[in-house]
Amino acid sequence: MRVGVIGAGVAGLSTAKVLRQAGHEVTVYDKAPDVGGVWSRTRRYPGLTTQSPKAQYSLSDHPMPRDYPQWPTGAQVQAYLESYANEFGLAPALRLSTEVRSATPAAGGGWTLTTPAGEASFDKLVVANGIFCEPLVPAYPGLEEFTAAGGEVLAGTALHDAGAARGRHVLVVGYGKSACDVTVPLSQVAASTGVVARHLLWKVPRKVGGVRNFKLLLLTRMGEALFRYRVLRGMERFLHGPGKGLRASMINSIGTVSVRQFGLERLGLVPPGRMEDIVRGAIGLATEGFFEGVTAGRIAVHKNRVIARLLTVGGAPHAELDDGTRLPADLIVCATGFTQGVPFLPDAVTGHLLDERGNFQLYRQILPADVPDLYFNGYNSSFFSPLNAEMAALWIAADIAGAVRRPSPPDMRAAITQQLAFMDEATNRHHSRGGKIIPFSLHNVDEVLGDLDVNIGAPVRASHWLNPVNPAAYRAVTPAVLRRLAAAPRPSAPAPIA
Repeated sequence: MRVGVIGAGVAGLSTAKVLRQAGHEVTVYDKAPDVGGVWSRTRRYPGLTTQSPKAQYSLSDHPMPRDYPQWPTGAQVQAYLESYANEFGLAPALRLSTEVRSATPAAGGGWTLTTPAGEASFDKLVVANGIFCEPLVPAYPGLEEFTAAGGEVLAGTALHDAGAARGRHVLVVGYGKSACDVTVPLSQVAASTGVVARHLLWKVPRKVGGVRNFKLLLLTRMGEALFRYRVLRGMERFLHGPGKGLRASMINSIGTVSVRQFGLERLGLVPPGRMEDIVRGAIGLATEGFFEGVTAGRIAVHKNRVIARLLTVGGAPHAELDDGTRLPADLIVCATGFTQGVPFLPDAVTGHLLDERGNFQLYRQILPADVPDLYFNGYNSSFFSPLNAEMAALWIAADIAGAVRRPSPPDMRAAITQQLAFMDEATNRHHSRGGKIIPFSLHNVDEVLGDLDVNIGAPVRASHWLNPVNPAAYRAVTPAVLRRLAAAPRPSAPAPIA
């Protein structure tokens, strides 16, 4: 098959690698000049690091360098992904600095992609542009007056050098990981640094109590089981039944430690609710130096506030909060999330992809039930995003070969609806239009591999209940499935999905 892939981040690269190993001809397009997706040099902001430790953010057959720190920087992750592309010979498949302007279904099946270089035809298309594809920047009233006075509003991903804040009054909008990450280096050079936080969020310490790495608590199967999944099995039945008190104590104790460790009560930054509710908002890793900066007075957090408008005071740019507070603001950095879009697809296609609320309707986060020859990868953001993307790539290879046990189209649609309804409830709709599976990363891996009748050994899975899951444990899965596909009779092209 000729397969087109849109996006050269973790998902796009792992898809290209697996499909090429399966014998397909693959072309990968990305408008950035380098591989990496969110880690591209065109999108890296000061202070960017991984959310997961390096072992958990690695692909199964390509470990990160030993000399990398526990939480690699954005530049290090991009270099790692570049080394992955080189290791598996993906360079000939890459079309960097090449934006896909349109992707349209072709008569008789397949897809036609249009780029500045012309048109190209493919039998299958994989969308791997990511759920963090376009930064969301609020449209503030008074922007014209503000910019005329020298004020500047930027998306976090558009700020590449902390030096841009030197000697300036800076406001960072947001309280998620990216907001806190970028705040720390800016506060070290800015005249003043404020954070405008609509909501306070719980932050998980990188080292709980300053000693125990958080991955020993949350990046295990036990850690995932602390959050109720839609289907309970084995130990999960106990934790959400007779052992629910123990389960609540285990997770809420992290919140207690966080409050004490960061001095949140003294700083007035204790989030509402309990740590147990963390999944209903966002799971954030605490940024090193953030709360220390608040304590030292270098960072001021304006909690439960939003910017109402931009204006000038005495000819200087300012921001007015919704309580009337006016703050000097030469530079406003918006770490306010992203939009998930597929602008290259025609309306007739997106009408089948999205529900009435704009959620992507994807079976296993991969397959639209009503659009032939189209797959998605990377719409499964998690603590183990590379592993989830890699296993999804394997699922795609098997499905192209006709080796996936798909439900009927009506059953697929029902499963998609049930999954979205469950995630609405589990995350209070904070699932990025159906693209995030946090905190159910390993459940997704198990389901994807279950469709292929393959998994890692039960003893290893059991060890992952108490030990951090290492994607390297899945190293043998891809070659095993590819051998099976190579030995199977070649099926005729799959019939279009009804």
